[in-house]
Amino acid sequence: MEIKITLNGTEMTAEVEPRTLLVHLIREKLSSTGTHIGCDTSSCGACTLLIDGKSAKSCTLLAVQVNGKAITTVEGLLTVDGLHPIQEAFKLNHALHCGFCTPGMMMRVVELLEKNPDPSEEEIRWGISGNLCRCTGYNNIVKAIKYASAKMRGAELPSTEPEFV
Repeated sequence: MEIKITLNGTEMTAEVEPRTLLVHLIREKLSSTGTHIGCDTSSCGACTLLIDGKSAKSCTLLAVQVNGKAITTVEGLLTVDGLHPIQEAFKLNHALHCGFCTPGMMMRVVELLEKNPDPSEEEIRWGISGNLCRCTGYNNIVKAIKYASAKMRGAELPSTEPEFV
């Protein structure tokens, strides 16, 4: 079956079997490997990307379900000036750790900050609750999201010193 999508701003067509998962299309046929496969059950969120601006876990969606839609992966966050504020915030706030969950986490944060530009810590923790990080206590991830929120709003930037708990 032929499908057409816009991937990170570029229109593409792909020939897929009806059973092909979106994550496999993105990674294997379209070579956008920033989207990770973590669990194949939508439990971890490593495969999160944006479909028409809404975060979705691509390991449980069929590629044919996104025919005609705009898909954004972590690679699509880069701007002409460099890193997106969310990418910059994760880097500066020591929120990357092993990096496996990071792309999916960042994509979830894009939608979170779109809906709520100035979330509280509780709202952040709830907002990313579908994305698991196996190597942190989330403190620096939360700090990074607060930093990105402030930067995107033009507010005073919080400290980037790491928190050790």
